[in-house]
Order: sequence, then C-alpha cells, then structure tokens
Amino acid sequence: MMKIFIAELLGTFMLILLGDGVVANVTLNKSGMKGAGSIQITFAWGLAVLLPAFIFGATSGAHFNPALTLALAVGGATPWEAVPIYFAGEFLGAFLGAVVVYMLFKDQFDATEDPGTKLGVFSTGPSIPNVGRNLLSEAVGTFVLVFAILGVGNVANIASGVEKLLVFGVIVSIGMSLGGLTGYAINPARDLGPRIAHAVLPIKGKGGSNWGYAWIPVVGPVIGAVVAQLLFNAIPW
Repeated sequence: MMKIFIAELLGTFMLILLGDGVVANVTLNKSGMKGAGSIQITFAWGLAVLLPAFIFGATSGAHFNPALTLALAVGGATPWEAVPIYFAGEFLGAFLGAVVVYMLFKDQFDATEDPGTKLGVFSTGPSIPNVGRNLLSEAVGTFVLVFAILGVGNVANIASGVEKLLVFGVIVSIGMSLGGLTGYAINPARDLGPRIAHAVLPIKGKGGSNWGYAWIPVVGPVIGAVVAQLLFNAIPW
C-alpha cells in the first residue's frame, strides 16, 4: 500500500507541476513563453500525464485521478480497501505540485495583475457559467477518458507502453475538442488540490478561489467515470 501511495503522490505531483506549470508559463506576465497559446497548453497536459505514467505505471497503475480510481474500484480492477490510499496520494500530490509551481513562478505571479489569470494557473473554470452544461461537460470529458482507457485495455497483444501513448492522445483530443468549455479538469484531484493551494498560498492580489464552482470539477468527473465503467461492463465484448 505504501508503494501505491508514494507512486500516486509523486505521479500526481509531476502531473500538476508540468500541467499547471505550462499554464503559468503561457499566461503569466514576464514569462518567456507568455502568449504561446492553447495548443501548447493542451499538448503539455497530455505529456504531463504521459511521463509519470511511464514511470509509475508498473507500481500503481498510474491513476493520478480519483475519478478513474473510483471507476476501477466499481469495475473490480482496484480493491476498495486501496481506494483511500490512492485518493490520499492523488490529492496530496496535486496540492504539492501546485505549491511548487507557485514557488517557481512567484515573480511572474507578482507581475500579473489579473486575479482570474492567477486562479487559472491552479484550477479550471467555465468560459460561460451554466451549472448544468458545465457539469455535463466535465462528465462527458471524463466519460471519454475512462471509456477509452478501459477500451485500450481490451486490445489484445498491445505492445508495452503503447497504451500510455494512446492515453496521451485521448487527453489531447479531449482538450482540443472540449477544453474551451470548462478547462477540462476531468480529474477531481487536478482541480481541487491546486484550488486549495491557491486559497492558502500568499499570492499577491490573488482574489477568491471560486469555491462556488469548485464542486463541478469534482462531481462531474466522478459521474462520467462511473457511467463509463458501468457501460463498459454492460457491453458484451
């Protein structure tokens, strides 16, 4: 269990360090890559999942996502007694990754006046606030992610490592197709851990952490992931 905790903590830490890091790199003032745009952000998030997946996949399965962990427990692939260990590593790793992003980009945070831009480094938000559609967006995006992961596992004789490259492609595809709606959290830890970090860190002129929206990138991915697992189980493959 300790190996799983450490793998999930370090993997999710790396995920957020690289994922939130690219958002900081592209959006904060005085960053050398400011203005690089959404394409860089989308590809970098895919790589942020891919790299730790190769490192920690053999140890924990490289979940890095409580919604995926829950779906796999529903499907029987992950023991229920291991779920709290996965959750602890995932949420703590996400929080710590966001803290390090702030430490690295502190000067750029200080040089950026807009509170929304600062919050956007840490957590997601809707382009148009609408509770129902925002929730649906997160659920659908996570459904695609989890269903694709399960489907890749069905491929016979797939070469080792190829499944991780396919998941990279899935994440990039979701981001490019649906990311403009809510920022495609598709992962409760990815949003909640950094949002907590934003709330507690001494970020100059940071504004609020938008807690009124915070439940959507937690509940939406859980719904989407569980529905994906249940549908996958119901199909007579």
